[in-house]
Amino acid sequence: MTAILQVTEQPTAQRYFTPEEYLALEETAEYKSEYLDGEIIPMTGGSTNHNQIAGNLYIALSLGLKKRNYRIFIGDVRLWVPKVRLYTYPDVMVTFGQPEYHNNRTDMITNPQVIVEVLSKSTKNYDRSDKFTFYKTLPSFREYILIDQTKIKVEQYSKTENKRWSYSEYDEEDTALVFNSFELEVPLSDVYEQVNFEEVEQENSQNEV
Repeated sequence: MTAILQVTEQPTAQRYFTPEEYLALEETAEYKSEYLDGEIIPMTGGSTNHNQIAGNLYIALSLGLKKRNYRIFIGDVRLWVPKVRLYTYPDVMVTFGQPEYHNNRTDMITNPQVIVEVLSKSTKNYDRSDKFTFYKTLPSFREYILIDQTKIKVEQYSKTENKRWSYSEYDEEDTALVFNSFELEVPLSDVYEQVNFEEVEQENSQNEV
């Protein structure tokens, strides 16, 4: 009888990083990554629709909140969520008053009142579930806006009291997103200005081939 030698591959050990190591790597990295309790998670690249929507909302918020005690940030400003040890890059953030900086670094804040994420196919479930749970640990956080880039659909979660959130959904272009954290309405036509849904359909068709 011939003996059969079975070789089993040993699983590769997960490498964990300190926050300091992550920040040092992020300084020179070609692409952005999130950091979650020791793990570095590469972020997917953004589409033109993703970029357009985030820019549209940033402009609408900047104009609507002009000369009011709010600050608006987009893209490159990092958020630190201390209770879960998360560094991430929300698409848009709004703070009431001045931003509170983490470790005195002006590229990292800790006190957003409103967080906006433009959903992508690969991250939409994470944005709706775990990431929302992480954001809820921030004392300042009161409103979460999720924007679909493949069709007209905006989801809004607003904090009503301790651990209670209300939900609203917008899916018609002639309606307006009504913020609850401050008095401001943004027409969905402004949110989706110059967004091309045909590009998404073409991309999906190519992926199916």
